[in-house]
Amino acid sequence: MQLTLDPYMFRRVPLTELPDVVAELGYKYIELSPREDFMPFFLHPRADRETISAFKSALSAAGVEVATVLPLYRWSGPDEDERQAAVRYWKRAIEITVELGCSVMNSEFNGRPERASVSESQFWRSMEELLPVFEREGIQLRLEPHPDDFIEDGRAAVDMIRGINSANVSFLYCAPHTFHMGGDIGGIMEYAGPLLTHLHVADSFDHRASSGLRYIVNPPGSPARVHQHLDIGQGEVNWEEFFETLSRLAFDGIMTVCVFAWEERARESSLFMREQIESRIRDWDHLRLAG
Repeated sequence: MQLTLDPYMFRRVPLTELPDVVAELGYKYIELSPREDFMPFFLHPRADRETISAFKSALSAAGVEVATVLPLYRWSGPDEDERQAAVRYWKRAIEITVELGCSVMNSEFNGRPERASVSESQFWRSMEELLPVFEREGIQLRLEPHPDDFIEDGRAAVDMIRGINSANVSFLYCAPHTFHMGGDIGGIMEYAGPLLTHLHVADSFDHRASSGLRYIVNPPGSPARVHQHLDIGQGEVNWEEFFETLSRLAFDGIMTVCVFAWEERARESSLFMREQIESRIRDWDHLRLAG
């Protein structure tokens, strides 16, 4: 298993200094999420040959690897011009990923939940163009259902990935989205089976609690999706079930720490999360072997 850090809380650290920061925190792997100076949200990548080369040198010097690259584009959006632009951005992001020597990318379904059928149609149109590129370049794509995507439910996302019918596309379970995915951690993971190749680890509160009144937003009936990316133990994700299920499934993919809530204590949070995960994995592995 690759324990990986999403360094989004360190995005103001210069790119060539980032690998040293990650190494100091005890991580060997990075999940390279959007940065304004490299691969921004929803825009064409900014990275050029010199930037990529300098980053690769810094990674090598720090003994850190890019385990996966996370771009986010409107490839399922109802607007056709935006969709076409997103496909162009994806193609450049794939080129950069290959240049980095990385073979894994992960992203969201995107699109709009209030226009789900149109968004799904746009998604398939984009996949028709991009899947041959992923397969030609040997890139593994891991997809997650995200709050406010056209697919939010965990099982529905697994079904969609099965429908893509490619050995290069699999499922990412994002723990802080547990309650938007249906709340059934073990059931969704087991339903995914061998398609479960990637995890995002952070805690969150159950927005459905208190008869749906835990978060009161105005005006009433707002479609806003509320969730958090907190340290383990600060929310309501069932971590016993999470790690027990992973142990039972003998999970051996990428596990990414993706806490975003504590930029003022980003180092402390990243250290805490690594220690928590390593400890819980050891505990569950001992129990599994004892059983």
